[in-house]
Amino acid sequence: MIKIRLKVNESNDFTDIEIIINCPEEDERVSPLVQQINQMMHSIYGKKDGVTYPLVSDQLLYMESVNDTVFLYTDDDVFESGKKLYELEEQLKEMRFMRISKNFIVNIAKIESVKALLNGRFEAYLINGEKVIINRHYVKSFRKHFLG
Repeated sequence: MIKIRLKVNESNDFTDIEIIINCPEEDERVSPLVQQINQMMHSIYGKKDGVTYPLVSDQLLYMESVNDTVFLYTDDDVFESGKKLYELEEQLKEMRFMRISKNFIVNIAKIESVKALLNGRFEAYLINGEKVIINRHYVKSFRKHFLG
């Protein structure tokens, strides 16, 4: 059985943080770690009150397109994106984000629980208590990525 060990080297000699994963192969234990690390390092820009802010993608709960404007939702704030939803989807495709409807992308790392609905859709409860609906068209890929 392969063990996972974590080692942190601290020194004032380092100017940057470097993460190296040594493994025999990238498997079901390593892939989620890589995705989460990438998500924590990736920034998306959002605008609020005319000021642009860098948002670490891991802060985002979901993104929603309303009347050709994309909104970025965090635990306690809402920002406007200058990008289209499909552009954000492409930018985040290697991370734990997935489209769950025509106008909605969710951070699946922020889903607390999921419930199947009678009409073939799913209802997902986010860590902040909000619930979102996974459209029937997206259920199959959602089940594959979230439920395994």
